[in-house]
Amino acid sequence: MSRSETARLRRIRTPELLVPAALGGLILVYFALPFATFLSRTGTADVVAGLSTPEAQVAIRNSLLTAPVSTAIATVLGVPLAYVLARTSFPGKRLVEALVILPLIVPPVVGGAMIITAVGRFTPIGSAATAAGVPLTDSLVGVILAQTFVAAPFVIITARAGFGAVDERLEQASRSLGYGPLETFWNVSLPLARGAILAGISLTFARAIGEFGATMMVAYNPRTMPTRIWVDFITGGIDAIAPLALALFAITLVVLAAVQRFGRVPTVIDR
Repeated sequence: MSRSETARLRRIRTPELLVPAALGGLILVYFALPFATFLSRTGTADVVAGLSTPEAQVAIRNSLLTAPVSTAIATVLGVPLAYVLARTSFPGKRLVEALVILPLIVPPVVGGAMIITAVGRFTPIGSAATAAGVPLTDSLVGVILAQTFVAAPFVIITARAGFGAVDERLEQASRSLGYGPLETFWNVSLPLARGAILAGISLTFARAIGEFGATMMVAYNPRTMPTRIWVDFITGGIDAIAPLALALFAITLVVLAAVQRFGRVPTVIDR
């Protein structure tokens, strides 16, 4: 099709798209308005001084320590699961898929309550861990458990879609050349799905570092950036949370840039 024909078809379709574009524009305005008003309100806030307080420093340190660990755990355990879901069918597969999606659907505070019932201080697992000197709640370990629970599905879902887009004939060719399944996975499947996996890792990190609900239930102390923001809001209002909120927003922008760099991220599990 020539360029002139393509331009003509676009002109014909333009009136058809006016109504969808107008409706979509409303939701975009709704998305943009809170960002604009918050940034305009915090323009005069002493961000540097706010981030220099001991409480903010501890919260930043805890978040920057736990979120990478949670992301690493989700990646190491989730990417192999994503490959299995993309390449095989087995009894109970739909149940496994449901378990992957459930943490995204369950409200975070409910997820936190569920974690407490499994590994809380008075459960068999929790009491044994506490006796061993590694409490699973009200500790950095508890923060990691909460973050991993709510964030891991992102890397699993995106990695599965990435593996699903890899031509299986390439894997079969690798096997025919004498490479084993692990070598094929490492040298063929993983590199070809790298973009989706990296995007999923970025989203997982963003979700982990911004997690509040489950973290508040499992480990309200020690404070992370989201829980510190909540405490500051209760005691000082919007202006008090500006420094840490802007820091989290900056991290979000970095993650957004990473996702756009690595490619489109699917939001559901392909069947």
